[in-house]
Amino acid sequence: MTELSRRDLLRLGAVAAGGAALGACGWDGGPLEPALLRVSRWNDLVGEALMSPRRLAREYPLDRRTPERAFPAYSRTRPISRLELADPSAWALEVGGLVREPLRLTRPMLEALPRVTYTVKHHCVEGWTAIGTWTGVAFSAVAALAGPLPAARFLRFDSFDAGYFNGFDLESAFHPQTILAYAFNDRPLGVDHGAPLRLYAPTKLGYKMTKYLTRVTFTAERPGGYWEDRGYPWHAGI
Repeated sequence: MTELSRRDLLRLGAVAAGGAALGACGWDGGPLEPALLRVSRWNDLVGEALMSPRRLAREYPLDRRTPERAFPAYSRTRPISRLELADPSAWALEVGGLVREPLRLTRPMLEALPRVTYTVKHHCVEGWTAIGTWTGVAFSAVAALAGPLPAARFLRFDSFDAGYFNGFDLESAFHPQTILAYAFNDRPLGVDHGAPLRLYAPTKLGYKMTKYLTRVTFTAERPGGYWEDRGYPWHAGI
Protein backbone atom coordinates (compact mmCIF):
# COMPACT_ATOMS: atom_id res chain seq x y z
CA MET A 1 0.00 0.00 0.00
CA THR A 2 1.26 3.47 -0.88
CA GLU A 3 2.24 5.36 2.25
CA LEU A 4 -0.02 8.37 2.87
CA SER A 5 1.04 11.46 4.73
CA ARG A 6 -1.07 13.06 7.45
CA ARG A 7 -1.64 15.95 5.04
CA ASP A 8 -3.03 13.54 2.41
CA LEU A 9 -5.39 11.96 4.94
CA LEU A 10 -6.68 15.34 6.06
CA ARG A 11 -7.34 16.33 2.47
CA LEU A 12 -9.17 13.09 1.73
CA GLY A 13 -11.31 13.70 4.80
CA ALA A 14 -12.20 17.13 3.46
CA VAL A 15 -13.22 15.63 0.13
CA ALA A 16 -15.32 12.86 1.67
CA ALA A 17 -17.09 15.42 3.84
CA GLY A 18 -18.40 17.04 0.69
CA GLY A 19 -15.81 19.38 -0.52
CA ALA A 20 -14.10 18.49 -3.82
CA ALA A 21 -10.59 19.20 -2.39
CA LEU A 22 -8.84 21.89 -0.43
CA GLY A 23 -6.00 22.62 -2.78
CA ALA A 24 -7.54 23.54 -6.11
CA CYS A 25 -4.80 26.07 -6.62
CA GLY A 26 -1.86 23.78 -6.06
CA TRP A 27 -2.37 20.23 -4.77
CA ASP A 28 -2.34 17.53 -7.47
CA GLY A 29 -3.88 14.69 -5.45
CA GLY A 30 -0.68 12.69 -4.97
CA PRO A 31 -1.26 9.06 -3.90
CA LEU A 32 -4.91 9.88 -3.17
CA GLU A 33 -5.80 10.52 -6.81
CA PRO A 34 -7.77 7.22 -7.30
CA ALA A 35 -9.79 7.90 -4.13
CA LEU A 36 -10.38 11.49 -5.24
CA LEU A 37 -11.70 10.29 -8.58
CA ARG A 38 -14.17 7.91 -6.88
CA VAL A 39 -15.46 10.66 -4.58
CA SER A 40 -15.58 13.04 -7.53
CA ARG A 41 -17.83 10.69 -9.48
CA TRP A 42 -20.17 10.43 -6.49
CA ASN A 43 -20.25 14.24 -6.12
CA ASP A 44 -21.13 14.54 -9.81
CA LEU A 45 -24.05 12.12 -9.50
CA VAL A 46 -25.44 14.11 -6.58
CA GLY A 47 -24.84 17.45 -8.32
CA GLU A 48 -26.53 16.38 -11.54
CA ALA A 49 -29.52 15.04 -9.60
CA LEU A 50 -29.94 18.34 -7.74
CA MET A 51 -29.38 20.62 -10.76
CA SER A 52 -32.51 22.56 -11.68
CA PRO A 53 -32.85 25.22 -14.38
CA ARG A 54 -35.38 26.94 -12.10
CA ARG A 55 -33.14 27.16 -9.03
CA LEU A 56 -31.40 30.53 -8.93
CA ALA A 57 -28.43 31.59 -6.85
CA ARG A 58 -29.37 34.18 -4.23
CA GLU A 59 -28.78 37.81 -5.16
CA TYR A 60 -27.55 40.42 -2.67
CA PRO A 61 -27.81 44.21 -2.26
CA LEU A 62 -24.80 46.24 -3.33
CA ASP A 63 -23.89 47.13 0.24
CA ARG A 64 -23.12 43.45 0.89
CA ARG A 65 -20.30 43.34 -1.65
CA THR A 66 -16.97 42.04 -0.40
CA PRO A 67 -14.10 44.59 -0.49
CA GLU A 68 -12.18 43.87 -3.68
CA ARG A 69 -8.87 43.59 -1.84
CA ALA A 70 -10.38 40.53 -0.08
CA PHE A 71 -11.52 38.90 -3.35
CA PRO A 72 -8.61 36.60 -4.32
CA ALA A 73 -7.49 36.38 -7.94
CA TYR A 74 -6.14 33.08 -9.28
CA SER A 75 -4.44 32.10 -12.51
CA ARG A 76 -2.14 29.34 -13.71
CA THR A 77 0.17 31.86 -15.40
CA ARG A 78 2.58 33.66 -13.09
CA PRO A 79 2.89 36.53 -12.66
CA ILE A 80 -0.72 37.29 -13.46
CA SER A 81 0.31 40.48 -15.25
CA ARG A 82 1.60 38.30 -18.11
CA LEU A 83 -2.06 37.68 -19.01
CA GLU A 84 -2.65 41.30 -19.96
CA LEU A 85 -3.31 41.58 -23.67
CA ALA A 86 -0.97 43.86 -25.58
CA ASP A 87 -3.82 44.78 -27.94
CA PRO A 88 -7.26 44.11 -26.39
CA SER A 89 -8.97 45.27 -29.57
CA ALA A 90 -7.49 42.28 -31.41
CA TRP A 91 -9.16 39.77 -29.07
CA ALA A 92 -12.32 37.91 -30.10
CA LEU A 93 -14.26 34.91 -28.81
CA GLU A 94 -14.50 31.99 -31.22
CA VAL A 95 -17.69 29.90 -30.97
CA GLY A 96 -17.71 26.67 -32.98
CA GLY A 97 -17.90 22.91 -32.99
CA LEU A 98 -21.33 21.37 -33.51
CA VAL A 99 -23.12 24.57 -34.52
CA ARG A 100 -24.91 25.82 -37.62
CA GLU A 101 -23.18 29.21 -37.59
CA PRO A 102 -19.64 29.53 -36.20
CA LEU A 103 -19.10 32.93 -34.62
CA ARG A 104 -16.27 35.35 -33.98
CA LEU A 105 -17.44 37.84 -31.35
CA THR A 106 -15.51 40.96 -30.35
CA ARG A 107 -16.03 42.75 -27.04
CA PRO A 108 -18.19 45.48 -28.64
CA MET A 109 -20.35 42.78 -30.28
CA LEU A 110 -20.85 41.02 -26.94
CA GLU A 111 -21.61 44.27 -25.15
CA ALA A 112 -24.28 45.07 -27.77
CA LEU A 113 -26.26 41.96 -26.78
CA PRO A 114 -28.88 42.08 -23.97
CA ARG A 115 -27.10 42.69 -20.67
CA VAL A 116 -27.39 40.64 -17.48
CA THR A 117 -26.20 42.02 -14.11
CA TYR A 118 -26.39 40.39 -10.70
CA THR A 119 -24.71 40.56 -7.29
CA VAL A 120 -24.06 37.04 -6.04
CA LYS A 121 -21.82 35.00 -3.75
CA HIS A 122 -18.74 33.37 -5.26
CA HIS A 123 -17.87 29.95 -3.78
CA CYS A 124 -14.28 28.73 -4.00
CA VAL A 125 -13.43 25.05 -3.60
CA GLU A 126 -10.88 26.12 -0.98
CA GLY A 127 -13.72 27.17 1.33
CA TRP A 128 -13.87 30.96 1.06
CA THR A 129 -16.76 33.00 -0.32
CA ALA A 130 -17.05 36.58 -1.57
CA ILE A 131 -19.88 38.71 -2.91
CA GLY A 132 -19.46 40.68 -6.12
CA THR A 133 -21.40 42.15 -9.03
CA TRP A 134 -20.95 40.61 -12.47
CA THR A 135 -22.19 41.94 -15.79
CA GLY A 136 -22.25 40.22 -19.16
CA VAL A 137 -24.40 38.45 -21.71
CA ALA A 138 -26.41 35.31 -21.02
CA PHE A 139 -24.60 32.35 -22.53
CA SER A 140 -27.93 31.13 -23.92
CA ALA A 141 -28.13 34.30 -26.05
CA VAL A 142 -24.73 33.57 -27.64
CA ALA A 143 -25.70 29.94 -28.17
CA ALA A 144 -28.89 31.02 -29.94
CA LEU A 145 -26.81 32.98 -32.46
CA ALA A 146 -24.59 29.96 -33.15
CA GLY A 147 -27.44 27.42 -33.36
CA PRO A 148 -26.25 24.19 -31.69
CA LEU A 149 -26.79 21.04 -33.76
CA PRO A 150 -28.89 18.19 -32.30
CA ALA A 151 -25.73 16.16 -31.63
CA ALA A 152 -24.33 18.87 -29.31
CA ARG A 153 -24.59 17.79 -25.67
CA PHE A 154 -21.64 19.49 -23.96
CA LEU A 155 -19.39 22.54 -24.17
CA ARG A 156 -15.69 23.13 -23.80
CA PHE A 157 -14.47 26.56 -22.66
CA ASP A 158 -10.82 27.30 -23.49
CA SER A 159 -8.56 29.97 -22.02
CA PHE A 160 -5.24 31.59 -22.85
CA ASP A 161 -4.17 31.00 -19.23
CA ALA A 162 -1.57 28.21 -19.52
CA GLY A 163 -3.94 25.76 -21.20
CA TYR A 164 -6.74 26.10 -18.65
CA PHE A 165 -10.13 24.78 -19.80
CA ASN A 166 -13.45 23.47 -18.47
CA GLY A 167 -16.39 21.42 -19.67
CA PHE A 168 -20.09 22.15 -19.11
CA ASP A 169 -23.29 20.25 -19.80
CA LEU A 170 -25.87 22.12 -21.86
CA GLU A 171 -28.36 22.42 -18.99
CA SER A 172 -25.78 24.20 -16.80
CA ALA A 173 -24.64 26.41 -19.68
CA PHE A 174 -28.21 27.45 -20.52
CA HIS A 175 -29.09 28.23 -16.88
CA PRO A 176 -30.42 31.83 -16.80
CA GLN A 177 -27.56 32.95 -14.52
CA THR A 178 -24.74 31.49 -16.64
CA ILE A 179 -23.15 34.46 -18.39
CA LEU A 180 -20.09 35.53 -20.32
CA ALA A 181 -18.93 38.34 -18.03
CA TYR A 182 -17.06 41.43 -19.20
CA ALA A 183 -17.51 43.64 -16.11
CA PHE A 184 -16.97 43.23 -12.36
CA ASN A 185 -18.29 45.61 -9.68
CA ASP A 186 -19.52 48.12 -12.25
CA ARG A 187 -16.18 48.41 -14.08
CA PRO A 188 -14.70 46.62 -17.09
CA LEU A 189 -13.26 43.27 -16.11
CA GLY A 190 -9.61 43.51 -15.08
CA VAL A 191 -6.81 41.02 -15.61
CA ASP A 192 -7.10 39.88 -11.97
CA HIS A 193 -10.56 38.49 -12.65
CA GLY A 194 -10.26 37.16 -16.18
CA ALA A 195 -10.24 40.01 -18.71
CA PRO A 196 -11.29 40.41 -21.39
CA LEU A 197 -14.04 37.80 -20.87
CA ARG A 198 -14.80 35.00 -18.44
CA LEU A 199 -17.48 32.43 -17.88
CA TYR A 200 -19.53 33.09 -14.76
CA ALA A 201 -22.09 30.73 -13.18
CA PRO A 202 -23.02 31.36 -9.53
CA THR A 203 -24.50 27.86 -9.26
CA LYS A 204 -20.98 26.39 -9.70
CA LEU A 205 -17.74 26.31 -7.74
CA GLY A 206 -15.21 28.90 -8.84
CA TYR A 207 -12.84 26.62 -10.75
CA LYS A 208 -15.60 25.91 -13.30
CA MET A 209 -15.77 29.57 -14.34
CA THR A 210 -13.09 29.68 -17.02
CA LYS A 211 -11.31 33.04 -17.22
CA TYR A 212 -9.41 34.63 -20.13
CA LEU A 213 -11.79 33.00 -22.61
CA THR A 214 -10.72 32.43 -26.19
CA ARG A 215 -12.99 29.68 -27.52
CA VAL A 216 -16.29 27.90 -26.85
CA THR A 217 -16.79 24.54 -28.57
CA PHE A 218 -20.04 22.56 -28.71
CA THR A 219 -19.26 18.84 -28.54
CA ALA A 220 -21.00 15.46 -28.55
CA GLU A 221 -18.70 13.97 -25.91
CA ARG A 222 -18.07 15.31 -22.44
CA PRO A 223 -14.80 17.30 -22.20
CA GLY A 224 -12.65 17.10 -19.12
CA GLY A 225 -11.17 20.14 -17.45
CA TYR A 226 -7.87 21.33 -15.99
CA TRP A 227 -8.79 20.45 -12.39
CA GLU A 228 -11.43 17.89 -13.27
CA ASP A 229 -8.77 15.76 -14.98
CA ARG A 230 -6.89 15.87 -11.67
CA GLY A 231 -9.77 14.42 -9.65
CA TYR A 232 -12.07 17.36 -8.90
CA PRO A 233 -15.83 17.04 -9.49
CA TRP A 234 -16.86 17.70 -13.08
CA HIS A 235 -20.34 19.05 -12.34
CA ALA A 236 -19.22 21.10 -9.29
CA GLY A 237 -22.67 22.51 -8.52
CA ILE A 238 -23.46 24.25 -5.23
